Order: sequence, then C-alpha cells, then structure tokens
Amino acid sequence: MKILDGKKVSNDIKEEIAVEVAQMKERGEKVPHLAAVLVGNDGASLTYVGSKVRSCEKIGFESTLIHLPEETTEEELLEKVKELNANPDIDGYIVQLPLPKHINEEKVLMAVDPEKDVDGFHPVNFGKMALDMESFIPATPFGIMELLKRYKVDTEGKNVVVIGRSHIVGRPISILMSQKGEAANSTVTLTHSRTRNIEELTKQADIVVSALGVPKFLKESMVKEGAVIIDVGITRVPDETQKRGYYITGDVDFENVEKKASFITPVPGGVGPMTIAMLLKNTLLARARHNKKA
Repeated sequence: MKILDGKKVSNDIKEEIAVEVAQMKERGEKVPHLAAVLVGNDGASLTYVGSKVRSCEKIGFESTLIHLPEETTEEELLEKVKELNANPDIDGYIVQLPLPKHINEEKVLMAVDPEKDVDGFHPVNFGKMALDMESFIPATPFGIMELLKRYKVDTEGKNVVVIGRSHIVGRPISILMSQKGEAANSTVTLTHSRTRNIEELTKQADIVVSALGVPKFLKESMVKEGAVIIDVGITRVPDETQKRGYYITGDVDFENVEKKASFITPVPGGVGPMTIAMLLKNTLLARARHNKKA
C-alpha cells in the first residue's frame, strides 16, 4: 500500500510555481493576481480563504481578499463581480461558496467572466472541459488527476467507480478520467444516492473515487484487493475527547480499507491540499492566457 501524499505533491507544485513567478519578477513582468470574494463569516470558508491568501504570499502571487458582510445583497455582490471582471490587474478570482441563502449562487457564478473563472465552475469552462478543449478545470478534480499522474497510477482501461455526482467533483472527475490522455482512458461508472448496487460496483472497481461526504462510508468489504482509493470526503465529526471538540474524517474507513488498497489518499493530507495548489495553477494559466491576448 502506498499513500498518495497530497500535502507533499501540493508543496512540490507550489515550489514549481514559485520558481516561475520569481523568473517573471526578474524579467520585470506582472505576477499573477488572485482575488477571493467572501460573503459573511462561515468558519470553514474563512479558514479556506485564509489558506489561499497565505499560499499566494508564499509563492509570490498578488492576492486580494474582498470580505463582504453577511447582509450584502445579491445586487451588491453582482456589482462586485462586475468590477472584478473589468479589472485588468486581476487574472483570476473565486466567489467562495456557500453564499448566504438570500443570494442566488447560480446567478452569481454565471456572472463571473469565464476567462477569470479559476474555480472552473462556469458553464463555459465546464462545457469546454467536457469537450476536451482548453479550459479551467475545477480545482479538486484537477488535483486528483495531478496526484494520479505524479504517482504514475495506471488508469488505462481500468474500471473506475465515482461515488457522488456533484458538479464540483463527481461529475467532472468522471468526465476527465473517461477522456484520452494521462491518468485517464478509464471506463467510468458514476454512482450516487439513488444507485441501488453501489457495493457490487465498488467491489469490481480498480479505482474508487468517493466524493459523497458521508463519514467512513466506504468499508473494507466494499473494495477489492489492490484497488486505488481516492477519498475526497472531509467531514467534521463531533468528539468531546478531542481538544478541538471534533475530528476530521473522510468517506473511507481508512484503517481497514488501507489493508487492501494499492494506493490510498489520507484525510486530511490527501486531496484537500491539492485543491488549493491547482487553484494557484489555474491562476498561473489565466495570467498566461491574458498575456497571449494582450
């Protein structure tokens, strides 16, 4: 069994980007600029956005955090999005989800300029990705693909089962792994909460990608010997014995499933760190594309 160490790989990617940024500075070029819009004070979102800002500083990107109050109206947020679209200094930006309930998330995401949509959530980018055209790939699936590539996991002709059909992870990774290319060329089955025979399917899978958000859903009995296990789930489980009052776990019963797996991602330290690294990668790509058009 080999750990797919997302923390290590994400640090490697950040170092590679930092070298590119240092070279840009030496040439007197503009460095990539990533902005993040955060509405309200959701704890998980604050932590995540804070991590993005620190990562930008570490690799030499410029970063801007736009923190708006919880009571910000949909119209005010859309105006802010319009400003970011028009600002030539911003290469890419994200609108941190979830948004407060009084704001229509779909309307806001549709307003983001696809050329600056480094989260890869806009339908234009999703459509281009599905057609195997140049696009911004959602950061988490992008990170999974990069992990598989860097650990040289054999995916060609393999039977892949994806658990979860979200537009952010499950659906895009199922598309990416079925396409031609490295870490792809697989036969993919996309399962979800209405799938009746998930256990039968996972038992036959060479690779299982679980993005369900149900703690320890994937049990040892559900996977075959030598399977590759990608755990995208991350859940805070209340536990008064822990100093923080909770512990973090994924979709996979790691302690038991790892006995059978050939490769497995830990939680935390697996897919999570890759998400931020690939968001930075998308921002670097955005900056390069804007330079081509300039």
